[in-house]
Amino acid sequence: MSEAIGDREITHRRVLKIAVPIVLANITVPILGVVDTAVIGQMGLAAPIGAVGIGAIILSAFYWIFGFLRMGTTGLTANALGAGRAGEVSAMLSRALLVGVAGGVFIIGCQVPLFAIAFWASPASAEVEALARDYMSIRVWSAPAMIALYGITGWLIARERTTSVLLLQLWMNGLNIALDLWFVMGLGWGVEGVALATFMAEWSGLALGLWLCRDVLDNPAWRDRARILDAETLLRFASVNGDILLRSLMLQAIFVSFLFFGSGLGDVTLAANQVLMQFLTVSAFALDGFAFAAEALVGHATGAKARAMLRRGAILTSLWAFGAVCLLVGGFAFFSGAMIDMMATNEAVRETARVFVPYLVVAPILGVFSFMLDGIFIGATRTKDMRNMMAVSLAIYLAAVALLLPAIGNHGLWAAMLISFVARGVTLGLRYPALERSVGG
Repeated sequence: MSEAIGDREITHRRVLKIAVPIVLANITVPILGVVDTAVIGQMGLAAPIGAVGIGAIILSAFYWIFGFLRMGTTGLTANALGAGRAGEVSAMLSRALLVGVAGGVFIIGCQVPLFAIAFWASPASAEVEALARDYMSIRVWSAPAMIALYGITGWLIARERTTSVLLLQLWMNGLNIALDLWFVMGLGWGVEGVALATFMAEWSGLALGLWLCRDVLDNPAWRDRARILDAETLLRFASVNGDILLRSLMLQAIFVSFLFFGSGLGDVTLAANQVLMQFLTVSAFALDGFAFAAEALVGHATGAKARAMLRRGAILTSLWAFGAVCLLVGGFAFFSGAMIDMMATNEAVRETARVFVPYLVVAPILGVFSFMLDGIFIGATRTKDMRNMMAVSLAIYLAAVALLLPAIGNHGLWAAMLISFVARGVTLGLRYPALERSVGG
């Protein structure tokens, strides 16, 4: 395992080598959802479609709780790489896998009360709920694999091996699609077939992920129990990941409450907002690659205590992110109408959505700062700053909603969302000088 990664010059080529595979990997994510829906839709019934949809959303929500594992593993592994601590790099993967498997086992063990709470919060018809439970009762058994993959992905990103992340994503989604077609359309297994296809794809993904990380075996630290379970290191691991979890919960509260507040403005407005939120998802997919590149490069610089390298990594990744933003803004400005028409057939929803397109056009411009600073702070493992500034931003967002929603309705709601983007960028930006000072010369 080469540990000279922290000494390499940060170039545009290096940034793109990290970022582009992540962007391509993200493109495959919605394709799987489309195929799942299309395949189950061939049954000609509404209930199975709804069951797969709600079942997937519930399980994704449970898995998302452990999403901190991806970010925390990237930051801490990148720091160890930059510092030339080969043993810790290997031990970090083992630590992440242990947490991932434990999290999956916890979800399996608590599936009965967890599913009960989920259906209480999101009630469905008796038929849909029964089918969704069938789906979830199969898929939940791959929870250890799916959550452990968060750790593997974070470890690979820290080592700038994002082509491996792309390969992993292509394999899992490709196998899932192939099995979907075979189990559902070939064998007629319906909802259970979709669940089994995902179950098998996720476990095979874990196997491939472990194979892609096989060079970890070069250093015996991967099986050094004393190092992996070192109390001080575990405390640091828990602190970083706990901060990220709290920050992510607050960020999720903004997006969930946005739809909740929108529901009070009528069904048409709610539907229009849901359509427009997909544009924000596209923005996130496009910017993820550059934020992940920032995590890796800033993490290496932090571990190496190289302030100039940190600054260069932050600047170059942000420059490319701004380039992506220009493409997004142009695409949203010129093609949003056609995209809205593809996602909605109701004319009232289409017309309402078009009214709020200007907010989408400026959203990437205002949001890129928060996106990139998130990546920079994760790489530097300055997670307390992320947590605290997210709390401030959430408070600013809620204040903006309280003031603007009663006054100008949905325009106020969208304005509050954009204000939250600015608040996240400004608050983290104010903490950036301290981040630089915390790194050596």
